[in-house]
Amino acid sequence: MKSWVIGNWKLNPTSLEQVQHLVTDLVEGVDAQTRSMDNCHLMLAPSFLHLSPVQQALNAKPSTLKLAAQDVSALSAESGAYTGDVSAKQLKDMGVQWVIVGHSERRQYYKESNAVLLKKLLNSAEQGLGVILCIGESESDFEAGHTEQVLDEQLQVIADFLQQLKPEQAGYAEQNLIIAYEPVWAIGTGKVPSVEQVTQIHRFIRQQLHSFDNKLDTTPVIYGGSVKPENAADFSASDQINGVLVGGAALQADSFLAIAKCFNN
Repeated sequence: MKSWVIGNWKLNPTSLEQVQHLVTDLVEGVDAQTRSMDNCHLMLAPSFLHLSPVQQALNAKPSTLKLAAQDVSALSAESGAYTGDVSAKQLKDMGVQWVIVGHSERRQYYKESNAVLLKKLLNSAEQGLGVILCIGESESDFEAGHTEQVLDEQLQVIADFLQQLKPEQAGYAEQNLIIAYEPVWAIGTGKVPSVEQVTQIHRFIRQQLHSFDNKLDTTPVIYGGSVKPENAADFSASDQINGVLVGGAALQADSFLAIAKCFNN
């Protein structure tokens, strides 16, 4: 199974010039390493505003870099009177291939529930977009030993999603789903769980996915939370960690590519 290294730029950079410099550095860096990146998928998730210039840069010099959006509308897969939303169809038309759904910041600041996330999953599937579903527990849940309970509740959206897929969408989930485990207490804090802890949690996630449908046994399960070049090699050594969702370190081409190298080995 190929690894996945996904850069979530969040609300960064602040200028188009910075975006253009970053994506140019990434494209050139990937191009220079193309022959040695056979075992790793690379993906960028800029803000909605910067999807178009990033896609233009990727098209100008064909690259293996894939493009993801940081969110997608739950209200419509196509169009409608939903001010501020961006639909799966609009994203697909722009060249987006994947969407991030359920990031802890969306859950926290926008109170996104499983019901909302289910709609986003279904809308993405309707347009053939892949989904990176983020799950993770808070620090208080972690310290109380409730990690598995929280993750089980968050993963139930996958069970509901599978039940609501149309017959013609059979096989969608096993080809177009990535689970990103991001403990909330590790995101941007510098606190990092041990490789052993993440490995154990990823095994639990796989068990839950298997209980929904054994065809999900090959679903990539990646880790996110203060991932840096300094710790990426440790995470890449675990056969249960199929890649990483990178935040701050994705805003520098050299650090992002250094992380990718670790997962390409």
